[in-house]
Amino acid sequence: MAKFLIVEARFYDHLNDMLVAGAKAALKAAGHKAEVLTVPGALEIPGAIALAEQSGDFDGYVAIGVVIRGETYHFEIVAGESARGVMALTMDGIAIGNGILTVENEAQALVRADPAQKDKGGEAAKAAMALLALREKYA
Repeated sequence: MAKFLIVEARFYDHLNDMLVAGAKAALKAAGHKAEVLTVPGALEIPGAIALAEQSGDFDGYVAIGVVIRGETYHFEIVAGESARGVMALTMDGIAIGNGILTVENEAQALVRADPAQKDKGGEAAKAAMALLALREKYA
């Protein structure tokens, strides 16, 4: 049994609830434990994972958040830099499933967040578990 930390950027409560529920369900179905840590926004997710990794308390991580395009360039910065930060940590050998949605509108986010539809939270948890298995295989 592994222990995962779900790091969520809680900005859209109703969407995050669905993403976290999907992630928790996937981890529980696989027999793993999960804790949830909330950070202010998607840009803080990689930093929080890096800090938590230093504790040695977790085997893997699930990054959860929703970034919806607005009227400014801010969307591109948040979407790109949060993904870059998660990818950099993954390349360092940390098992992270990226469930940060980057969408044009709330309707797209709802379909992707809903565990009964695209279940991107559950998919991110499954990705984290797959990377953990690879890390253990090649350790």
